[in-house]
Amino acid sequence: MNVTIREVARTAGVAVSTVSLVLNRKGRVSRETERKVLDAIEKLHYHPQRSARGLVTRHSGNLGFILSTDHFSNAEPFYTKIFLGTEFEARSHDYYVLLTTIEQQFSEKSIPRFLLEKNVDGVILAGTVPPKILECIKERGLPCVLIDYFPPAGNYSAILIDNADGIRQAVTHLIEKGHRDLVFVGGDSQHPGMRERRDAFRRILAEHDLDADERRICADSLASGAQEGYEAALHFLNNGVKLTAFVAANDAIASGILRACRDRKLRIPEDVAITGFDDVETAITARPTLTTLHVPKEEMGALAVRLLAQLIAGSASAGTKIVVPVQLVPREST
Repeated sequence: MNVTIREVARTAGVAVSTVSLVLNRKGRVSRETERKVLDAIEKLHYHPQRSARGLVTRHSGNLGFILSTDHFSNAEPFYTKIFLGTEFEARSHDYYVLLTTIEQQFSEKSIPRFLLEKNVDGVILAGTVPPKILECIKERGLPCVLIDYFPPAGNYSAILIDNADGIRQAVTHLIEKGHRDLVFVGGDSQHPGMRERRDAFRRILAEHDLDADERRICADSLASGAQEGYEAALHFLNNGVKLTAFVAANDAIASGILRACRDRKLRIPEDVAITGFDDVETAITARPTLTTLHVPKEEMGALAVRLLAQLIAGSASAGTKIVVPVQLVPREST
């Protein structure tokens, strides 16, 4: 049998309205009264129904999390870590996180149900998303926060990675190891973060008076996985490009480069060095282990929830951007 708010009030010796104030963290309630209510809630194992609370607060208590199907796969553990970060942080804000995936070829027929039913108070979107989903969210007047992506136009709040500094750390590390002939393997050319990493590579090589010719950059793929890294590495190796080090735009690409170099009987790092970006689990399990840039993925998810909660409460302005620093993790591949 479900415990009611009236039973909580009776046990605590207070009015039902006082219990409601404590549950919704509104109004002035003394610490002693609040403790009585909380003790009664714990004693009776009371769990307020969110639907009933929503009638009073006009909030669902839910946050939406949207990810493209391409990202939500074994090849992209990066975004699943971000999702876990949102889930853990949401608990401290008394929110549930509702996860859904969408195709890049988005249409009105595939609008997530929680948007159609107006069952979320705000939305988090991670990675590349189609512009139409952003328009759909805007039409419904919902605040949103983007993670690791920023569209060409619009005033959006976002949690972003310091991509340029990450590439700077990787290139500087390789130069300190004595490398002068570097090549870059990028991924999804439509992703602004990937473009930032590519452009930073070109710029930093030029700053060090190293060869930054376009032949040293392979970044026209529409995907960012191990197979793309494998094929790009063979492209460089088979076309006589002088190189001693690969700079990969992410760890999945780097794992493909590792495999291509092993197939060509190249010693790592004696013949060629390799760096990745993201620091997912495969960087540690790779043989040799992969030097990479650590991105605090769970923290990015947590930051997105905190910012979205502020936007919902009206204590933050749309267009807020937070840039998250990254840190080089040297391992065996360099």
